[in-house]
Amino acid sequence: MKTHVKALVVGGGAVGAGIAYHLAKYGWKDVMLLERDELTSGSTWHAAGLLPLFNMGYATTHLHDYSVDFYKSLEAETGLNAGFSVVGNLRMAQTKDRMDEYMLYGSTAETVGIEYHHMTPAQIKERWPLINTSDLEGAIYHPGDGYINPADVTMAMAKGARQRGVTIERKWQVDGYEWTGSEWKVTCTKMVEKGGNLVPSEEQTVITAEHVVTATGNHAQRTAQMLGIKIPAIPVEHQFIVTDADPALVKWRADGNPEHPVIRDADAQSYVREERGGWILGVYEKNAPARFEYGVPDSFRADLFPLDLERIEEQYMAMIHRMPSCEESGLKDDFNGPICYTPDGNPLVGPAPGLRNMWLAEGFSFGITAAGGVGNYLAQMMVEGEAEIDMASLDPKRYGSWMTTEYGARKNEECYDHVYILHHPDEERPACAGLRTSPAYDRQKAAGAQFGRVNGWDRPNYFGPKDADENFDHDGRSFRRGTWWPYAVEEAKAIREGVGLVDATAFTKHVVKGPGATQFLDWFTCNKLPKIGRINLTYALTSHGTTRTEYTIVRNGENEYYLVSAGAWTAYDADYLRKAAEDKMEEFGYIEIQDVTTQWGVFAIAGPKSREVLNKIIKDADPETALSNKRFPWLSAKQIELGMCPVNAIRVAYTGELGWELHHPIEMQNYLYDLLMEAGADVGMKLVGGRAQNWLRQEKSYRAFGTELGRDATPQEADLPRFIDLEKDFHGKEAMLKTGVRSKCVTLLIDGPDDADPWGREALYDGDTKVGRLTSGGYSVAFGKSIGMGYVTPELANVGQKLKVKMFAQLWDAEIVEDSPYDPTNATIRVNG
Repeated sequence: MKTHVKALVVGGGAVGAGIAYHLAKYGWKDVMLLERDELTSGSTWHAAGLLPLFNMGYATTHLHDYSVDFYKSLEAETGLNAGFSVVGNLRMAQTKDRMDEYMLYGSTAETVGIEYHHMTPAQIKERWPLINTSDLEGAIYHPGDGYINPADVTMAMAKGARQRGVTIERKWQVDGYEWTGSEWKVTCTKMVEKGGNLVPSEEQTVITAEHVVTATGNHAQRTAQMLGIKIPAIPVEHQFIVTDADPALVKWRADGNPEHPVIRDADAQSYVREERGGWILGVYEKNAPARFEYGVPDSFRADLFPLDLERIEEQYMAMIHRMPSCEESGLKDDFNGPICYTPDGNPLVGPAPGLRNMWLAEGFSFGITAAGGVGNYLAQMMVEGEAEIDMASLDPKRYGSWMTTEYGARKNEECYDHVYILHHPDEERPACAGLRTSPAYDRQKAAGAQFGRVNGWDRPNYFGPKDADENFDHDGRSFRRGTWWPYAVEEAKAIREGVGLVDATAFTKHVVKGPGATQFLDWFTCNKLPKIGRINLTYALTSHGTTRTEYTIVRNGENEYYLVSAGAWTAYDADYLRKAAEDKMEEFGYIEIQDVTTQWGVFAIAGPKSREVLNKIIKDADPETALSNKRFPWLSAKQIELGMCPVNAIRVAYTGELGWELHHPIEMQNYLYDLLMEAGADVGMKLVGGRAQNWLRQEKSYRAFGTELGRDATPQEADLPRFIDLEKDFHGKEAMLKTGVRSKCVTLLIDGPDDADPWGREALYDGDTKVGRLTSGGYSVAFGKSIGMGYVTPELANVGQKLKVKMFAQLWDAEIVEDSPYDPTNATIRVNG
């Protein structure tokens, strides 16, 4: 057995096999995979093997798309049939709202190049007469996917990995990890059979590895404990049953008809597919419990839980309704096994927080579907430094150290029973609400705030009626303009015409200081550093020259900086910042980094009357001039006093109006909130949520990280030349220049439907040719029509270019407009007073 390798993959399920295969494919010669039992003995063995391309996430859709194509190629390479039945996937809709979902997905699928067709009930009945279509509105059909044998595809990937030089060792359990500063020492114990159990033997070995990948499935909590980190991957029970032969189905196939597609009845929370003349029914029911919150018992191997038929009775009856011929088929087999989930349903793929050369591939609820794609894109990250797609939405650090076992278990249960709910783009999930709140939460709730959750924080999305019941937001969600829409319109108008107040406390905030801080940040970011008392917008790049993080940098001293970045990415930003500083400290000098996110609250006040409100409460020797352009110019920062509250004020506004960010000691937030509300009462100051703010920033063409900005586009492609200082050297510069401009970010005004706006997931067309995609969308109160931002081919990125946006299976007129179509000269932001 080898004791030194380039990369060690821990876990022999489909995901681990896919990673080992692709690491070898991308050129790493010394790769080993360890499995504590037998290959496929985790969730892989009892998985149903479905390969659904349907996914609203851009990165996960790429993962699934790659897997489906890859699995089709395995037999030619390895000689092993992966058991891929390309029967297609039929997602049926019982409601018009569900068809709206499928039409939005269809446009999203086009941005990735996935084939689909919309079908009417009549077309479904004509093609597959055993399906009851009496209550259907329609369906979306993917002809290219279907289902696969999980064990066969895992073994095929394992054989392909061996053929490429990978060593696979079974019956070895990892019992410890130690980082030496240059490599990992991994303590492994030989496992042996004893009385039907798998138990540790006396035989141990230590393997040194430059890189380690954990793909430990249900054992993720044990992995987290050994590594001293948190991994919110906890299994949930998943049930499916297999029926005896259905005579009508047997006759259908005997008559020479093709196999049915995987039939997904989303509104019944279930799927059905053929299995040896009968049917498999899989369900995503309510009240399925999380299991193994603190680790898998040693006695649990390829085992199952007792079936709970009462829990799935509703879905079973729905199957009989949808496939009436199965009513007389008896129950042949049943499965109730653990499948890992995460709070948002996306896997955790990428570098482990705080650790070097440790990579996570955990939390796969659709592991068979994702295994090939995860192997490909994670191998790209490890071997080449970055994947060709933006993997940020899957990064393990999207959950910070605040995450607990209880949070993970409850959110994972919720995620499980939300698999087949309507995934409105304005969806907010209620589990664990109120966990991370700003001090003014109760005051805002009393004022009608309807909250959304980002990185565990509750943040106002909009302010509805003060007396709204708890279901107001839920019942008003839509793929079109929900009941929240008119409230967001009024909030946006308030900032454009008067004054509004936004709670931005969840912003990520770091202090960077020390003798090496200036040199480090000058290298770390692509724009000039601001002078003392000034601010600048800038970007940290990846080694491939794409955008890793967006920062507003406030310079408080010669070697002291205050960095503000997106609230959703606190741990993600902190980890990258700290690791980069550690790497450069010997060259630049000592650099101290403090995460001060929870120490400072933030209110953003904006609008033509914002100075008028602040003038009433500012304490200054000359309050009338304290906020004037002369004393407090645009893009500067000053320490001011509002009543008794000390405030680090930044003259900048994400909404593109006159305004300030008011960074204040978080323990004084309620005092400051009351002070501001009283001062703004006579000018009609309005509380404003994130949805209106998102619309307003698009009117100013302000790019947002996670939409326009990400690891698949450079700042040049985002069309941000004014924030790139090409006269200095910075991390990723040469790669950025070498990449050039493959596509370009633009702003569009859209003549869309009267009752809907784009969501930022839609395809863009020039005639009949797909030329790009939207990354953001919404409504413009300034122009009275829909607005969006997105990427198109460079030759079309011209002001006045006419394009089309795919919405609700139709093409709608759109036109590229100048950047910052609202107030392009920034006159309102700079206005004096």
